[in-house]
Amino acid sequence: MTPTPKIPDWIYVVVQAPGENEMFLGQHDDEQDISFIPVFHQKEDALQCLPLMKRNRSLTYEVQAVSREEISEQAAKKGFLLYILDENGVILDTFEPTDGRARKYFGVGRSED
Repeated sequence: MTPTPKIPDWIYVVVQAPGENEMFLGQHDDEQDISFIPVFHQKEDALQCLPLMKRNRSLTYEVQAVSREEISEQAAKKGFLLYILDENGVILDTFEPTDGRARKYFGVGRSED
């Protein structure tokens, strides 16, 4: 059995309305009825993927590094999964918000605009 890869201690996430009322930008796959927070290994990947994500265009967005523990805790509180995406929005891995181990999750696609 192949060992499950460990999620890095620090990952990148898109933050909506950075500052006092900030929150992580979540997405929803209507087909699968799954809410998730996209996370990235590299800041550049998050910046490239941002235009592909559903978002309120009147708000400001910023890519920030966040600890795995912090985003995991927040995602668990809100009922979100965590998806590691590449710069094109392709799902590389997913992980449950309460642990740091990645697992492949086949059959989940990216929501379209």
